[in-house]
Amino acid sequence: MIPPTVTPSAARATATSAPPVTATARHTATAKAIPTSEPTATMPATPTAAATQTPTTAPTVTPAPPTITPNLPESVALRYVFPVRAARYSISSSHHDYPAADIACPIESEFVAVTNGVVDFVSRVDTWKAVTDRPADRGGLSVAIIGDDGVRYYASHLSQVAEGIEPGVRVDAGQVLGLTGESGNAKGVYPQLHFGISHPTTPDDWAVRRGEIWPQKYLQGWEHGENLTPILP
Repeated sequence: MIPPTVTPSAARATATSAPPVTATARHTATAKAIPTSEPTATMPATPTAAATQTPTTAPTVTPAPPTITPNLPESVALRYVFPVRAARYSISSSHHDYPAADIACPIESEFVAVTNGVVDFVSRVDTWKAVTDRPADRGGLSVAIIGDDGVRYYASHLSQVAEGIEPGVRVDAGQVLGLTGESGNAKGVYPQLHFGISHPTTPDDWAVRRGEIWPQKYLQGWEHGENLTPILP
């Protein structure tokens, strides 16, 4: 009776232990197959490429606009030049009974605009007579401009007014407005350019147009290339 009892137990033990091993083996194979395919996908590669392109393009476009800005203030600067072009000249250090300057120079020296502006007044006819000596006629042939700085510049005793110079015409600094001479009450004295600085006024206001401030320091500055703007009271 001993042999029959042992044989079935061994057979059951073998049969019982066999299925768990097979199930474990299948489970292990399945578990390995799932993670193997997921890590193989290259998910991190996509964000790396995008991050590399974005910063490279942006900095290249930004520096362009600032290059234009520094040049803007220079375009509005006022320019001044000395009113006479001559080989020799002299500026009077004073003037009789009102502020002005007489610039002695050879006859028919070029008289030019001291700055950019608009012609305000022109006298092409010498109406001065020693007998009457009217103050409004003393300048003889003369031209006045109102500069872009708002200041009126008057020159008289000319021998000729340049062609095309009329009230309302725009002129540039250094443009010839006429030729110096001895018209008006400068007859018999010496060739000169009377030069006066004043507020803008009407053409017949001779008392203001002939000069309100002393121009000597401005003439000396323009003579040496300095851009000095007259200061009016």
